[in-house]
Amino acid sequence: MLDREGYRPNVGIVLLNQRNEVFWGKRVGQHSWQFPQGGIQHGENPEQAMYRELHEEIGLEPQHVQIIGRTREWLRYDVPQEFLRRPSAANAARRSTRQAYRGQKQIWFLLRMVGRDSDVCLRATDHPEFDAWRWSPYWIPLDVVIDFKREVYELALSELARYISRGPRMMMMPWGSPLDLYKSTLHDPKQDSEPS
Repeated sequence: MLDREGYRPNVGIVLLNQRNEVFWGKRVGQHSWQFPQGGIQHGENPEQAMYRELHEEIGLEPQHVQIIGRTREWLRYDVPQEFLRRPSAANAARRSTRQAYRGQKQIWFLLRMVGRDSDVCLRATDHPEFDAWRWSPYWIPLDVVIDFKREVYELALSELARYISRGPRMMMMPWGSPLDLYKSTLHDPKQDSEPS
């Protein structure tokens, strides 16, 4: 299911633990790490697709997570030609009358894990996406993200950060700065008057 511009509707998932670290999954048989994501099927809305993908890719159920927020708009990326599957002659003829696939358009969800790490099950389906996982700092190093997805990851994490920051401080931090969300960003004048 493609839109008129050739983008497939998709959801991305940023899953946080209690320390505001993000779930980072290693693709099966590759040394490639990413956030869970997947296509929206016909008849699904983005939230339904997110819960389905959450279960299919990491085995979590709705009771294991809490939705904190989502991106306001679709974020898009183009898939380079070398990553596109070559259609057979029959499929190519059929596709010539339809819009050509360009990439993904994604709604990103920010979730809080309320379950336990042991609730994660990478083999919840017969076709696992990941063969390992870990918790990583929120501001993941962008150079480890496949190059054509980097901008979308940066946009998604930057937009979703507003849901977990205390005030505007986190949005002003340079990429990769450590998250210290537990300290107040307000100045306490009483501290100035206390004797040392």
